[in-house]
Amino acid sequence: MLHKEIPFLRIGLPLCVGIISGLYIKPDITFLVIACIIIISGFLFSLLFNKYLTNQIFGYTLTISLFISGLLLYTNEKNSISILKPEKTIFTCTLSDYPEEKENSFRLIVKLNRKIEDGKSETVNGSILLYNKKDSSVASLLPGDLLIIQCIPVEIANRGNPYEFDYRFFMENQGIRYYAFTNSHDIIRHIIPIHRKLIHRALIIREKIIWMFKERGIKGERLALVSAITLGQKRMLDPEQKLNFIKAGVMHIMAVSGLHAIILSLFVFNLLFFLKRRFNILRISITILILWSFAYVTGLTPSVLRATLMFSFLQGGKLMKRPANGINSVLASAFFLILVRPSVIFDAGFLLSYSAVIYIICFYSDFYLILHFKNWLTDKIWQSAAITMVAQAGTLPLTIMLFNRFPTYFILANITIVPISNLLIITGCLVPMFFQVHFLSQLLALLLNYLTGLTDLLTAHVASLPYSTIENIGSTALECILLTCTIFLFLHFILKKKSIPVFYPVIFLILFVFVGAVRDISSKTTNELVIYNTPGTSTIGIRTGKTLNLFSDSINVGPEVKRHCATLGLRIKSTVLKNNYQCIRAGRKEILITSFLNTKIIQDFVPDILILTGSKPEIEKDLILTHPPGIVIISSEATSGFRFPAQFAVTGIDSIHFVRKSGAFIKRI
Repeated sequence: MLHKEIPFLRIGLPLCVGIISGLYIKPDITFLVIACIIIISGFLFSLLFNKYLTNQIFGYTLTISLFISGLLLYTNEKNSISILKPEKTIFTCTLSDYPEEKENSFRLIVKLNRKIEDGKSETVNGSILLYNKKDSSVASLLPGDLLIIQCIPVEIANRGNPYEFDYRFFMENQGIRYYAFTNSHDIIRHIIPIHRKLIHRALIIREKIIWMFKERGIKGERLALVSAITLGQKRMLDPEQKLNFIKAGVMHIMAVSGLHAIILSLFVFNLLFFLKRRFNILRISITILILWSFAYVTGLTPSVLRATLMFSFLQGGKLMKRPANGINSVLASAFFLILVRPSVIFDAGFLLSYSAVIYIICFYSDFYLILHFKNWLTDKIWQSAAITMVAQAGTLPLTIMLFNRFPTYFILANITIVPISNLLIITGCLVPMFFQVHFLSQLLALLLNYLTGLTDLLTAHVASLPYSTIENIGSTALECILLTCTIFLFLHFILKKKSIPVFYPVIFLILFVFVGAVRDISSKTTNELVIYNTPGTSTIGIRTGKTLNLFSDSINVGPEVKRHCATLGLRIKSTVLKNNYQCIRAGRKEILITSFLNTKIIQDFVPDILILTGSKPEIEKDLILTHPPGIVIISSEATSGFRFPAQFAVTGIDSIHFVRKSGAFIKRI
């Protein structure tokens, strides 16, 4: 039975459902009182059934209590972030990471400690994102430094584009709800602490290791790549490097994850081959210690913690002579991470990492045994290909939903690049270990430099191949869930010797196709006006069925538009807006797009919807609106200081929508 073999599935599933419910349910006191009464009554009533072989009342009550626990944990996490007023306030805070250099500013993440208002000090929770005007003094700040700052907190908001990445939700799950713009004068005081937290010391150690790489002659793009692959520090990476790894389907080697932990643990474990039998406890203990040290230096990311916890559980089970179930160990590590930070289940890295590992544990062995090779090299290549295909199957639905692309040469890339990256990771760990031994660390650095260059070259080559990625594909969250279930059940049916009826995967496949068909029918039978929130440009879309007629002052299609089209499978017909006006009839609506407005244009076209483009739309001073448009929309290109003439307020216009301030405008027409 699953609840006996994998107990963490039984307790983890209702906990996660409770956390997800927290997105829609806001429990109050009445809800909590009723829940407590039901849970306590259920546990007391279950005592009457203890003499039976099974106690279903206890099971149901435990499930309900775990669901409520998940709901409360997530609600408490969200409520713990303090609400700040949009006014100048003085805060005491702690710098969470190194300042990240941008084009015109330094980006700082600071954890708020207290706010000082009207001479009173009050505890506040959460973090704030600061964009500080470029200043040399800011660049020298270290993680853990204490700052006293003054700023005006602004709540993070999404741009409102259809199917866009929910940036606000993402940042809130990191404990960040506000941002602010500051300069050197707003940093009132900088205090160097006597003691720093472990996480801050880990980041400083990571920066010192990067300095060691520099000292041993690794520079430029190769230093950026080494830092990303071995330490998870991706700030120095060139955008083109990132894109090459995405196109090649090997971006996972840049994200310090379970792959790195497994490589390092196997390397150390095999290196200590002489500590066997009676000294096996010492061998396992040293490996676990080194693995936790690696997790600490790389910033204790969820993916590394997952692998480290899993390895610790598996080896602990061996020491206790109680071999652990692989899936149960993975879910146990997830359970502890969720208890610490419930919102981690919404992180893309967490979902991708766990999906890949669960699929590998469930299906790799059976999939690998499909083919048999006597030749050692051929067998190793098949092992690599098999594990890649299984992991890719597990992450396919998430990859399509999150990134709107699929790498077609992922098998070729993983077979050739991952083995080299394995050597790169091990060599990258050895360089700082032997840094004091100059000749040895210099030799290792030369090898590391060569491996990095080879990895970069092969990745760029694979990415440049024709049709290296299938782009502009997408899915909704519901389609992603249904596709995940379909793939899992079909693999289980095929590889596990028909251990489940074919009815189950077929049902989920039908549901997946049905949901996609409903989405397509809805798109084909409706028309929609979308004024995208694309800072710096005016982008207007008129969707007629599955075709998006795009009107923009730029020849390039923005990522906001691409994501919308990928998710719904829309075709784009582009028209470049020039410095004139354009009137379009869509359905029964007359839509006027113009960068200037006068009485003649209004009288000639009599628009139902008026869209003003340009940074400062020109409006005739004595404009006469005999037949005013029902809706006026100002595109996102308009500056924040743009104002309407006074007569607009008294002409009977139903609504005025400023895209830059209020988000994208979406309306069925």
